[in-house]
Amino acid sequence: MTTVSIQLLVLAGIAVFLIIKLRSVLGTRDGYEPTAAAPVARAATTVDGTLDEDIADHAPDEASRSALAAMKGAEPSFNVTEFLKGARGAYEMILMAFDKGEIDRIRPYVGDEVEHSFDTAVAERMSRGLTVTSSFMGIRELTLTEATFDRTTKRAEISIRFTGEVIRAVKDAQGNVVEGNATAIQRQREVWVFARAMGTGDPNWQLVAISD
Repeated sequence: MTTVSIQLLVLAGIAVFLIIKLRSVLGTRDGYEPTAAAPVARAATTVDGTLDEDIADHAPDEASRSALAAMKGAEPSFNVTEFLKGARGAYEMILMAFDKGEIDRIRPYVGDEVEHSFDTAVAERMSRGLTVTSSFMGIRELTLTEATFDRTTKRAEISIRFTGEVIRAVKDAQGNVVEGNATAIQRQREVWVFARAMGTGDPNWQLVAISD
């Protein structure tokens, strides 16, 4: 093998190494991945002081890191990454059920205050002869913004900022659009708070608050 051939092989090897390295650092983007994820600190630890990558990848601050570690201490099977995957699905399910007025099918997944506000909004909508047509287009951003844990009651709360994309229109009894748009994609940005008691037999998180 000539000197030139050896040099080319070495350069090719370096190029492959750099590509692998960049992918490991930057990851890949597809679907509705967040466009601008908030930076998170990496110094996350478990209750015994060891590094926990699952917490470090998502916790925005020291208080949230401590709360998430305590959640894992109370319930070792808890995983932040898996929780966020579940929250992504819950967002679409709850949002579409509300628009369709199908509150009964999501009652197990919403707290009392949210359930009451949903029931009230749907009843008012019906009394005015309004209907909603909506299509869920995806999630542009999903970021854990805060986590808290009460060590006495073992109640955990996790706040998530969603930026969702929907095609949504509210129509009157004559079919006229009175709110939204029947054809254009609209973005809505909200913070949803999920809660549950850790270490109990009920694995379901409930949506307990929604804010802008």
